[in-house]
Amino acid sequence: MSRLPKIPASAVWGLIAVLAAVHFAQQEAYLALGVEFVLALAVFGLGRTESGRHFVSRLKLPVLAIVSAFLVGGIVLIFSDLEFYEKFPLDPLGTLVESLLRIEKAYGALVVGALGDPGKIVAAFGTGDANKIGIALRPISETLLATTPLILAGLGVAVAFRSGVFNIGAEGQLKIGAVFAVWVGIWIPLPFPFHMIAALIAGIVGGALWGFIPGILKAKTGAHEVITTIMLNAIAQQIMLALLLTPILQPEGGTTPISRTVLDSAQIPILLDLPKLRVHFGLIIALLAAAWTSWLLFRTTKGFEFRAAGLNPRAAGYAGMRAGRTIVLAMMVSGGLAGLAGAGEVLGTSHYLSPTISPGYGWDAISLALLGGSRPGGVVAAALLYGALRAGGPGMALATGVPIDLLAFISALVIMFVAAPRLVREIYRVKITASAPQTPQVTETPT
Repeated sequence: MSRLPKIPASAVWGLIAVLAAVHFAQQEAYLALGVEFVLALAVFGLGRTESGRHFVSRLKLPVLAIVSAFLVGGIVLIFSDLEFYEKFPLDPLGTLVESLLRIEKAYGALVVGALGDPGKIVAAFGTGDANKIGIALRPISETLLATTPLILAGLGVAVAFRSGVFNIGAEGQLKIGAVFAVWVGIWIPLPFPFHMIAALIAGIVGGALWGFIPGILKAKTGAHEVITTIMLNAIAQQIMLALLLTPILQPEGGTTPISRTVLDSAQIPILLDLPKLRVHFGLIIALLAAAWTSWLLFRTTKGFEFRAAGLNPRAAGYAGMRAGRTIVLAMMVSGGLAGLAGAGEVLGTSHYLSPTISPGYGWDAISLALLGGSRPGGVVAAALLYGALRAGGPGMALATGVPIDLLAFISALVIMFVAAPRLVREIYRVKITASAPQTPQVTETPT
């Protein structure tokens, strides 16, 4: 059987870009049209240099994985609609068009829920009313708010992956960091900003200590970190619940597992002083943490040891690097970043600790590290995508009735396609130079 003729990828993407531009023009979505034009210029400019072509080539796999996930999600949305089966035999073409319009409406509502309505944003700025501007910008604010802990937790898992350690314990490290931060925020009165800084450092210390435990167990006894970190997640949850029911954290006379509110001097300030906006300076802290992590991994001797141990722990040991110490330190750095995510949640978002402090940020962090290729820049971009899905999902469900579970399905598909680059290459007939994301291998720890 002869192979189907190969269609140039540039022609396919050009057709998609033209169709998207026509759609944006018909919907008068001029802001989206402008963003597409800027992206097209950026890709064209990058393609004119060797380093730019290499950068674009590295982006192919995650971009195509995301596109594929949304396409499959749309197909599932069509075939999960019972009305489709009732109408299709009577009017196949009309039913198919109606289903496609439903997908467009659902994904459109997702984008508006995550980034806001461009028309309303422009109109709000035209009025100069702070309240209207805040309402118009609230979707973007909520996306960035959800992105902040995802960046920090994802960076933590990425550091572990780069060091050859499979850290599944970011969720527990985040919660222990939140416990440490809220305790300092309640009981150690200091002037602002020293109180806030002390509480953030406490969160880092708490997460690092919780990461130290599986690190030292692996280094000294060979206990696999997947098992120990999963167990420590459950232990962290129970420790947090126990402390929330004691006078250490619980308000006087309280009966519910909710802590006291942290003092004002420990709270992270709001980034934009506008009504309805909750995004805070924790976002800036997260971006600075990403820059620091990139510097640590790719510009320092210790970062080289991390990466060498991750690529080949036995060779690193023969080169004189102490693999056991590297594992422990990597797990502490990983846990510290996750702990900082927990501290940011209690100091900047909720201002108190509760059992629902994390809706699964630590688990999403594993997906972010994979999607971002365990590179800090990739983790930030992946966290922004996941933050948009979290923020836009409720709006999509409310506007279209599409179950929010579809987004969890799409997130899982993204990881599946990223982990199978050969599948993406065969589907789109393009050259994918990137391989599947490097994940830690099960190896013995050199002594």
